[in-house]
Amino acid sequence: MITVEKALEIILAESQDFGVEKIPFMESLGRVLKEHIGADRDFPPFDRVSMDGIAIDYDTYKKGDITFPIESIQAAGAEQLSLKSQQNCIEVMTGAVVPKNVDTVIPYELVEIKDGKAELSTDTIKQGQNIHRKGLDRKQDDLLIKQNTIISSAEIGVLATVGKATVKVAKQPKVMIVSTGDELIEVDKIPLNHQIRRSNVYMLVALLQELKIQADTAHINDDKAILKQKIEGYLLDYDVLLFSGAVSKGKFDFLPEILEELGVKKQFHKVKQRPGKPFWFGAIGPFRINDMKIGNGNHKTTIFAFPGNPVSTFVGCLKYFYPWFRKSIGIQYVNEDHAILSEDFTFQPALTYFLQVRLQNENGRIIGTPVKGKGSGDLANLADADGFLELPADKTEFRKGETFPLIRYRQY
Repeated sequence: MITVEKALEIILAESQDFGVEKIPFMESLGRVLKEHIGADRDFPPFDRVSMDGIAIDYDTYKKGDITFPIESIQAAGAEQLSLKSQQNCIEVMTGAVVPKNVDTVIPYELVEIKDGKAELSTDTIKQGQNIHRKGLDRKQDDLLIKQNTIISSAEIGVLATVGKATVKVAKQPKVMIVSTGDELIEVDKIPLNHQIRRSNVYMLVALLQELKIQADTAHINDDKAILKQKIEGYLLDYDVLLFSGAVSKGKFDFLPEILEELGVKKQFHKVKQRPGKPFWFGAIGPFRINDMKIGNGNHKTTIFAFPGNPVSTFVGCLKYFYPWFRKSIGIQYVNEDHAILSEDFTFQPALTYFLQVRLQNENGRIIGTPVKGKGSGDLANLADADGFLELPADKTEFRKGETFPLIRYRQY
């Protein structure tokens, strides 16, 4: 067995570039940007009115004038007007271009308008107030968003502002999620006493959807010949295969043997951790199957084969697949999330232990309270927790108040 740290190191070394694609900007939420985004013009692109009110010439006000006949109205989206007489004013709307020959905007709240004239009700006017100057925020060609940024709703707004109707993003891998076992039936079926519904695969689908990956799914019964035939085809067609089950020492756990027969290079099988000790990882490519070279010589398939117990599959995907995927698309991922243990906890084996915890924010401190379960097969227990504390293998006693790395799966 290898350590958790070594396993992650090996996995990250197998990251791969899936390329770049161009998509409509409104479909890019959560994707990784693969181009720099610059300002196509000054922001704002003109001297902009920042409050509804009137626009005046400040020097006229300084001479003692407080009443200004209204010449016209400058609406947002209308072409720029010009003040014809310095003794007059123009009504201006928020977002409008500042008219020519004015330099100060006074909000309606400080003005009384009557009989076509605006009278000031304040004597605290500052020259240039309530005008958002051209280029104050950004200048043309300034860098607005760096490449390799994860696109959020804020970036969507910027993309729209600069006219990026389509945007370059990291291409997602083509993923197949496979469940195995004769005991599994579909979600909409009624199980017999010896059967259970196929849940792990859909749990993995949901975990990948969090990463904006739309994965395919398949189920294969415990028939070695069929397993080998199906997996051989998946190696040709997919960048990543995720398995749940068939990697332990049961008489029907054929997966490691089949992968070896198909030429997949095993990187490791078994990690010093609980849950998920029998985790298998490997890759193949560029490669040949039945003397046929695959693709253009750059094709590679990476295989994550998690144990079949649901908690093992769940934490394995978060701990290993998530960082691998993020590195593959250009994000140098380091988990800096931590939580404080709320009570003493003991774990005897010399294994890294992923402790399920419920999280609570106490004055900015994230507190993790252990959630008792019935082992790695207790799927329902996942819904009672918010994440896993990663407890190191070199300790057996973990004290209240100690801080440990946190793998969070429920966000607040």
